[in-house]
Amino acid sequence: MGSIRKALIVLAVFSLPALPAPPAFPALPALSANPVVKGPERGALVIVGGGKVGTEILSRMFDLAGGKDAPLVVIPTANGQDEYPADWPGLKMFRDFGATDITLLHTKDRKQADSEAFVRPLMAAKLVWFVGGRQWRLVDVYAHTRTQREIERVLERDGVVAGSSAGASILSSYLVRGARENNFVMMAPGYEEGFGLIKGVALDQHMLTRNRQDDLEEVVARHPEVLGIGLDESTAIVVRGQQFEVIGASKIAIHDGRIVSGAQERNGGKKKYFFMGPGEQYDLTKLERIGKPPRSEP
Repeated sequence: MGSIRKALIVLAVFSLPALPAPPAFPALPALSANPVVKGPERGALVIVGGGKVGTEILSRMFDLAGGKDAPLVVIPTANGQDEYPADWPGLKMFRDFGATDITLLHTKDRKQADSEAFVRPLMAAKLVWFVGGRQWRLVDVYAHTRTQREIERVLERDGVVAGSSAGASILSSYLVRGARENNFVMMAPGYEEGFGLIKGVALDQHMLTRNRQDDLEEVVARHPEVLGIGLDESTAIVVRGQQFEVIGASKIAIHDGRIVSGAQERNGGKKKYFFMGPGEQYDLTKLERIGKPPRSEP
């Protein structure tokens, strides 16, 4: 009897209708922290690593802006003075170069920076220059004000926005060395957002002159969505759309958390950057150098 009962149970089980197969869910997309960089859709950025700004850099800036008569607005606020007279020495390089239309624009008052009267010179500007100093001063006064919006509109009118040292770093979306206490802290809460004229990038300066070539490594390690670009003094990148060119006297470094430079790897290092020199170009969409380097990496 027991054997018959077991046979009936087995028969019942095999008589059940087959269950439908579970639905096939699409594969989850792979999570990626690759940098997504966006340069200006119109106009140009000229980003200088500090130090002496040579004739080649000045010529490129003014050529892109329409010549030496292009209306230039100089914003010296990062420098830290309360006031800037019309004969301020920081304007000498532009006057010596032959610029004919220079306006100094400065305030320490956010309310004033957000006023129509203050930004009026920017409405006619073809070239804006941010002086070096300390980045946090620019954040405190101009971030998310009418001044920042009018600077963005200079690019929209096919103008040029440029800066050196702190005036270079502030142009990126991720701001380094923004701490109020000193300029050695790379990532300072509350001061990690720049003006975002180039997005997905962190810009550092005085790179080789101050032995800073490794400093962006901790930034891209913590923020793999960011491409780090370090610039040495008297050296600039000219950003137009999704490409840039290196000009000037020295080198820049590309810090990309996805890669290890061949030269660094062969030398036993783990540094995820490589150098580029004057005349070299870089694709901000593909995140790669355009063409081959003219010589071996240092």
